[in-house]
Amino acid sequence: MFKEEDQIYEGKAKKVYKTENENEVIIFYKDDATAFNNIKKGSIQNKGILNSKITTIIFNLLKENGIETHFIKTIDERSQLCKKVTIIPLEVIVRNTLAGSTAKLLGIEEGLVLDTPIFEISYKKDELKDPLINDYHAISLKIATREELDNIYAQTKKINEVLKKFFDKANIDLIDFKIEFGKDSNGKIILADEISPDCARLWDKDTKKKLDKDRFRRDLGEIEDAYIEVLSRIEKL
Repeated sequence: MFKEEDQIYEGKAKKVYKTENENEVIIFYKDDATAFNNIKKGSIQNKGILNSKITTIIFNLLKENGIETHFIKTIDERSQLCKKVTIIPLEVIVRNTLAGSTAKLLGIEEGLVLDTPIFEISYKKDELKDPLINDYHAISLKIATREELDNIYAQTKKINEVLKKFFDKANIDLIDFKIEFGKDSNGKIILADEISPDCARLWDKDTKKKLDKDRFRRDLGEIEDAYIEVLSRIEKL
């Protein structure tokens, strides 16, 4: 087990530990679950194990497709060795199908497939509940430059294209997802955090059954089973 004194950060779903290499960290996936900006809290059995495995598969896939991430290797079933990055305080959200709060906000029935994906950004600040902002906010607040945003959007577009095809092969619709980026020791912007059912809406293509954290948000039950189903399908690809 990692030493408590080596812990440098703890978030809602993960802990981060320093290593002997100043440019590398260990990320440990927890079973804790939160929703609605940390209002709803709970635990999903084996979530950390499942999300770590799912993220490992996806980040290796993205690497094969020319997208650099912070992931280096798996240490154990809950832990990954990753490049240390300075997180850019933006959540980048991709919507391929309208669902959840956005469908409600726009008064459109959940499930509308979009001809063109919607890209959104929110300001990562828990005390403000991660407000939705636009490019002008990000630039004016010096969160990112125009060039950095263009880089992030270009990477996001490619990530979405790769993941839509990947999940399609698993008979899963990639409804929407959230990603984060960070700068490595050389200042290069790379994908960080995770991609899992915690931060992506995944629906079975045939039944439209939700295979993601919406099962926790909406008290639908069978949460662990849904995560296991996603892992089982993508492991076979």
